[in-house]
Amino acid sequence: MKVAVIAFDGITPFHLAVPCLIFEGNAQDPGVSGFEVVVCAAGQAPLRTTAGFSIDTSCDLSAADSADLVIMPSWHDDCREAPADLLKTLERAHRRGAKVVGLCLGAFPLAEAGLLDGKSATTHWECADILAQRYPKIKVDPDVMYVDEGDVVTSAGVAAGIDCCLHLLRQISGAEVANRRARRLLIAPHRQGGQAQFIERPLPVTESDGRLSRVLAWATQHLDQAHTIESLAERAAMSRRNFTRHFRQTTGTSFKQWILSQRVAHAQHMLESSDASIEMVAQEAGFGSGLSLRQHFRTALRISPSAYRKQFRAGVSG
Repeated sequence: MKVAVIAFDGITPFHLAVPCLIFEGNAQDPGVSGFEVVVCAAGQAPLRTTAGFSIDTSCDLSAADSADLVIMPSWHDDCREAPADLLKTLERAHRRGAKVVGLCLGAFPLAEAGLLDGKSATTHWECADILAQRYPKIKVDPDVMYVDEGDVVTSAGVAAGIDCCLHLLRQISGAEVANRRARRLLIAPHRQGGQAQFIERPLPVTESDGRLSRVLAWATQHLDQAHTIESLAERAAMSRRNFTRHFRQTTGTSFKQWILSQRVAHAQHMLESSDASIEMVAQEAGFGSGLSLRQHFRTALRISPSAYRKQFRAGVSG
């Protein structure tokens, strides 16, 4: 799979590095060896960066015309209009069926190209209002880490690009490959909650946070059991109120949503890596029944467990 990452004059090096780190293969991680990553210059190379050094690439925007995944890793902080050749590149990619991704402020060129009209999208929370006002046809969600609309994907600010790229890697190569890449980079394979939790300054880590983390780690290893706020609060030696408060501060989401996402992720792993029946997957992931698994799986991923297994294995064999 060819991945085209578009760089521009004045880009922040971190933004450019994120998709390259996630998708570039190496000998230690053969799971992502099927990716070819090219950096395309939107403008005359060498390109200046905000860090004071330049990026010289032999590829211009034409290299994106043959890419399966086209990534706009960011955009200028002033959210300026994009040049016509860049917009045409994004439009062509979308028209021929490539997946187009806007990380952080990279959502702005996608929006200007009309790729987000009638869809949900996100961007850095500081510029979410600007995106919504400038492009009223877009449903802007300022609270989430990323939004996947299938043909177009957008992410929240800065480090949320990592979450988004890991999500894409998980889609293409499976949860095991994405988790292995996350471990190698020493980052969480899937962060709970949304960017709203980072708008205010987080509270310092306390002893209660440590107890909570240990309990949540235990819960993810025992998803087949029934879990409630009360039972986990008791295991953490915390009151229900204290547990709930620390849980929200730590994860940025509700307990119900957190446990559900853990169960869906475990079901994904089992569907990818085993021939276990749907009923067995449902039992081990804690859904109780195949019917419940199917309902929650389809709601979360817009696909049935059986179709997900078939799609994943077809992608691996291909």
